[in-house]
Amino acid sequence: MSADILKTPIEYLKGVGPQRGELLKKEMNIFCFEDLLHCYPFRYIDRSRFYLINDITDEMPYVQIKGYISDIQLHGQKRTTRMTAILTDEQGARLELIWFNGFKWLKGKFLPGTEYIVFGRPGKFGNKFNIAHPEIEPVTPDAIHQQSVMQPVYSSGEKLKSRGLDSKGISKLLRTLLPVVEKHIPETLPDYVRRELRLMDLKQALFNVHFPEDNHSLARARARLKFDELFYIQLNMLRLKHQRSSEARGHVFKSVGDYFNNFYHKNLSFELTGAQKKVVKEIRSDTLSGKQMNRLLQGDVGSGKTIVAVMTMLIAMDNGFQACLMAPTEVLANQHYESITNMLEGLNINVRLLTGSTKRAPRKEIAEMLQDGSLHILIGTHALIEDTVIFNNLGMVVIDEQHRFGVAQRARLWKKNITPPHVLVMTATPIPRTLAMTLYGDLDVSVIDELPPGRKPIKTIHQYDSNRLKVFGFMRDQIKQGRQIYVVYPLIQESEKLDLKDLQDGYESIVRTFPLPDYAVSIVHGKMKSQDKEYEMQRFVKGETQIMVATTVIEVGINVPNASVMVIESAERFGLSQLHQLRGRVGRGADQSWCVLMTGVKLSNDAKKRIQTMTSTNDGFVIAETDMQLRGPGDIHGTQQSGILDLRIADLSKDEKILKYARQKALDILDKDPDLRQAENYVLSKNLQKLFRHKIVWSKIS
Repeated sequence: MSADILKTPIEYLKGVGPQRGELLKKEMNIFCFEDLLHCYPFRYIDRSRFYLINDITDEMPYVQIKGYISDIQLHGQKRTTRMTAILTDEQGARLELIWFNGFKWLKGKFLPGTEYIVFGRPGKFGNKFNIAHPEIEPVTPDAIHQQSVMQPVYSSGEKLKSRGLDSKGISKLLRTLLPVVEKHIPETLPDYVRRELRLMDLKQALFNVHFPEDNHSLARARARLKFDELFYIQLNMLRLKHQRSSEARGHVFKSVGDYFNNFYHKNLSFELTGAQKKVVKEIRSDTLSGKQMNRLLQGDVGSGKTIVAVMTMLIAMDNGFQACLMAPTEVLANQHYESITNMLEGLNINVRLLTGSTKRAPRKEIAEMLQDGSLHILIGTHALIEDTVIFNNLGMVVIDEQHRFGVAQRARLWKKNITPPHVLVMTATPIPRTLAMTLYGDLDVSVIDELPPGRKPIKTIHQYDSNRLKVFGFMRDQIKQGRQIYVVYPLIQESEKLDLKDLQDGYESIVRTFPLPDYAVSIVHGKMKSQDKEYEMQRFVKGETQIMVATTVIEVGINVPNASVMVIESAERFGLSQLHQLRGRVGRGADQSWCVLMTGVKLSNDAKKRIQTMTSTNDGFVIAETDMQLRGPGDIHGTQQSGILDLRIADLSKDEKILKYARQKALDILDKDPDLRQAENYVLSKNLQKLFRHKIVWSKIS
């Protein structure tokens, strides 16, 4: 046999068979022996200690006791029948055991004079502890050994449990598997790496993660397996980054000319922040290097990313190149078009907009101007990647809210020139450090971490539904001062499943509270026709309406400096990232702005944490870190669904230290051996091929 045994279909493992095999494939993505080997427990129950009955306290999640079982009785009739027994330990203390169902097979099972191991969750009735539905087995040397360890707990489901594949069933399969594959588990790290970092060998780590000898062995096993996952992600990304920087030639933007200078000296009415200047210098350095730029620009809502993007595109134009900006929605593309044309007014720069709504005649005109080079900047949506959109000489691509685009879509923009254009991808959703290192570890990262001068921090307050009249009074005061207000709801129509304020009901309530002619109200939601939505938005933008009642469709893509209040209904139903994005719709003018989070009185612990975070900070990066701790990295930017992050054991919200070690070690190795050709790194090259042969090369299409 060879390492190929790990690829053996799972149905051939003793105890699995065709039916269980199909379930494991469908429910857990376990197709072969290797998949089961890497199906890790999500927690452990410490069964290394036996307690005395008198030692039990309310804080104990589980207890394990040795004792004798007696006084077995049935109580009640038919549907209300229950069975009880008494457990007596070595000190003579007594504890009641209870079964509410499934106890027929227990009759006659407990023998007098036989000592048993009883394990379960202690409950309390009156002042006395009991255990419902305990696990019980006779005391034998084998049982003592089996039950005096850390017991693994595996994820399962109803379908799996119905076929005996609950946590215990999966544990049993792993006890069968490990001796079979023990001699065929290949080491994935070179000896020198394991020695330097004092890492457990892989075989030992796999045995101890499933059946740990003790807490110390478990901690070492988990550290080794987490390191492996994070190290290979970093090694892959950094190697690709090295390949790109050494292979991918880029346009050289030698000069900063009239387009840039005229804009900077004539049209820019304010001083750039230090952070903006720093990012422009970083981009300037990239575009002078002769290598293709792939830079991620992170900046909170309102931090001034668009100005940086415009200046970047002007540098491209000063060197004879065209530029384009792609946004995920028509609303956002329209906003970029309007703001950028206003910024560039009087500079004789040809800027056009291309979206799915653009009619045939202007499309034809845009196509002609693109090809003869008279169109300088094209702003649009997915329409930019159509085959009919052909540039004369595309040198700079800016992608806004880039996580909303598919990889293949971005790749098509990349191919719009023989020599690939420079790429600047922007996001207003701050990304936690660990996630940025893992998702975008192959990109150069710039951060705008300060707001433009004159901007006042938004004040965020929390109000319960019972204080609604007080909030309405506050809204009236703001409108009297000439301000405008957003009121955002999570749903369009009432849901029977969720007790939420729905948009239609909210709209009617606001119209009753703020009647014409003194007040005018807009309504906007995702199910409206685009022209109706645009009409309502424009009424609000022009100040014809004072209140906009909307769903999260206004999360991005509307900029009204006069809007100073954001009221978010059922705020407990929104994620932190979305709350932060919505809050960013206000605070765009010089006036003090407010965000009011409306909730019911009953809040989950997570909801309380989100509300507390929002009211205590405006820092998007602090919010992003908290969001990842609450939701996990897979839900941030949809990485679980897209398969970008396929972590089985590492947790980016908790394992930043291991990630930093892994990244540094990958950097050290590639500094000395960038192509991994040295004999001692053969195992790394081999594993990279195995792990990433089906993965997309992110750095070449971001």
